Amino acid sequence: MARRRSLVVRGPYRGVSGHDRHVREFVRALARQGVRQELVDIPEWGPTRLPEASREPWFDTLGRPVPAAVVLHFCMPHQVAIHPGRLNVNYTMFEASRIPREWVAHNRRHDLVLVPTESSRCAWLAAGFPEERIRLCPLGVDAERFRPDAAPLDVADRRGRRVGEYRVRVLNVSEPGPRKNLLALLRVWIETTAPTDDAILVLKVGRYSMSRTIGLMRDLEVAERAIGKSRRESAPILFVDRIFADDEMPGLFAAATHYWSMSHGEGWDQPMAEAAATGLGLLAPAHSAYPTYLDDSVARMIPSRPIPAAVQGDVGLARLFAGATWWDPDPVEAAAALREVIDGRDRHMSARPRMVARFTWDKAAARLLAVLDELHRRRGPR
Repeated sequence: MARRRSLVVRGPYRGVSGHDRHVREFVRALARQGVRQELVDIPEWGPTRLPEASREPWFDTLGRPVPAAVVLHFCMPHQVAIHPGRLNVNYTMFEASRIPREWVAHNRRHDLVLVPTESSRCAWLAAGFPEERIRLCPLGVDAERFRPDAAPLDVADRRGRRVGEYRVRVLNVSEPGPRKNLLALLRVWIETTAPTDDAILVLKVGRYSMSRTIGLMRDLEVAERAIGKSRRESAPILFVDRIFADDEMPGLFAAATHYWSMSHGEGWDQPMAEAAATGLGLLAPAHSAYPTYLDDSVARMIPSRPIPAAVQGDVGLARLFAGATWWDPDPVEAAAALREVIDGRDRHMSARPRMVARFTWDKAAARLLAVLDELHRRRGPR
């Protein structure tokens, strides 16, 4: 029993990425359920770490060995470091229609693959991975922190007006890159809105790669010339690039009225889930992970069509998505949805009750433990 209620968790947890955040949340939830954990960092996951003042020292106390039968790896398949004599489980995901062929070979060396959504499961099956070696385990959300009455962060735009003074406050939290499709989101905003609209777009960009952020701003200038309209002729856009600690993020969401994504593909989209728990109005593409926790009753689902997953300027990403398809949200439909929001005509029930009932971190951890217990009974210790 001690070995079954102990777990080696190997994954990035000291950084600012969404992946680091869901590792931290799983570790917290497993600890609440009495699981002893040995936490092993993957420092090569990303270059940007949380500032020392924003880190929780408790995580660094979990480095002592535990008598665990299972090693749970939160990483891409080729990053798994197999522990001989233990069951090795890879929790991962994918954002397009089919995983790389080499991932199949890597994951065949592991005892089980866990993914958060049916779209990721289908991506593994489409590449020929055995169905019996993969299980679903959705991610979660901290609905106690991400809630409608959380204290909003006090943020001002570049002209000094408080964000909270705008009637409509649309948020997006993304790392700049081809998959997040931020340029299309910005184009729709610029083309659809006017300076007279009582609305602001708050775009929280990540710090994983400053070159990507610079590239986005250059591409935006090119797009403005192409459409014949600048961002100064639209409703305001506020770019935010500061690093937020975990306990600051709920305030960022509480400062918004709506959350909007134009992503080409998601394994989960943690910010969208947190926006749902906060009770924000949601504009989400109808593809990949989003239908796992959203539908037309709680969100404005933007129709999307499959397109080749083309990546330029990044050899590693291009190799990762080679031969796969992802999805292109319809900009005309997105513009119509955005106009409804700004005009006060959007009508959807809050997604919060669904997130609280089905997608908390405690439920995610319970599902994870049930899957691991099943694996342990079926395979036993190595």
